[in-house]
Amino acid sequence: MKTKVAVAMEIGKPFELMEAELDGPKDFEVLVKWKVAGLCHSDLHISSGDMPATLPLVVGHEGSGIVEEVGPGVTRVKPGDHVVGSFIPGCGTCGACSRGMSNLCNEGWNGTTGFMADGRLPFKLPGGREAGGMTNLGTFAERAVVKEKSVVPVQEWIPFETAALVGCGVTTGYSSTINTAGVKAGDIVVVFGIGGLGANALQAAKLAGARYVIAIDTDKTKEDVAMKFGATHFFSDPAEAGPVVNELSWGEQADKAIITIGVADAAVTEAAFNLLGKRGVLVLVSMGAMDNYSVHIPGLFLCQFEKVIKGSLFGSANANYEIPDLLKLWDQKHIMLDELVSHRFTLDQVNEGYEMMETPGSGLLRGLIIHDD
Repeated sequence: MKTKVAVAMEIGKPFELMEAELDGPKDFEVLVKWKVAGLCHSDLHISSGDMPATLPLVVGHEGSGIVEEVGPGVTRVKPGDHVVGSFIPGCGTCGACSRGMSNLCNEGWNGTTGFMADGRLPFKLPGGREAGGMTNLGTFAERAVVKEKSVVPVQEWIPFETAALVGCGVTTGYSSTINTAGVKAGDIVVVFGIGGLGANALQAAKLAGARYVIAIDTDKTKEDVAMKFGATHFFSDPAEAGPVVNELSWGEQADKAIITIGVADAAVTEAAFNLLGKRGVLVLVSMGAMDNYSVHIPGLFLCQFEKVIKGSLFGSANANYEIPDLLKLWDQKHIMLDELVSHRFTLDQVNEGYEMMETPGSGLLRGLIIHDD
């Protein structure tokens, strides 16, 4: 079958739109018609070269859709089911999954190559080249063949736009606060970067009962968004936040700091570290290139104050539990999802969407690709 796709063909170049040939699902695979896909900064890590990848690669790793066909051996879903893509598969049997770390599943390691379990690349591009889907999903395609373990079934009455959001951005931002940072009632929490991830870190901290939630973003136009999603204070400069955090904490500083900026930065990590008090926890959600040394802090205070620096992938979440759980919280109006969506684009406008994401003051919080029916 033929399907329209957006492909990362070369480092440093915009995504290219083209028509690809797609084979049907093999053993333990499903064919998904993607209805909605989310614009996430991780796709730019592919085109920028920050994240090593096998190119060409059909990009997009956040989305929702309908199962159209299942391959032999599939038992989890059936044709007609509504699903959310999980960019980490969660095999359930590897060492990581067996120890309750399904977000670090061994099957997620080929996410930037797109190879399927049998070693093939499912998309056939013009000119005879082949491509995989980013994180084995490739949601910037109208249709894709994905692993059965990479889809999470959801209720059919949930709008596709709402469902798509919990495939990456919401779960990563929310769960990095609850799971990785371990925010609890009474904490003072600082969130760096108020985009699609940071907004969800804010509302998670508020829901967890944080005493104060401090938002920091160099883009001053993000203040209204920050306050809407749960911030009690907003600053465009960490230096301005320091004295306020000290006063609010009675001199004890912040308990948790979560960094969700687009590209990891050593100066931001240091600023976050300095805002933390004794046994404070710094969670680094942001990523950068392999040579981006984004942690450069004095070991003296790390030891003497017993501060903790933790990385967070997918918010340390179990997709099979937390994707449905977040939708339940949305249904009960405990968290906001639809309010995250600021812009909608067609697949042809994918590069326009990412240009807006990279432009300060553009007003883009979370952009969605709405696929043609």
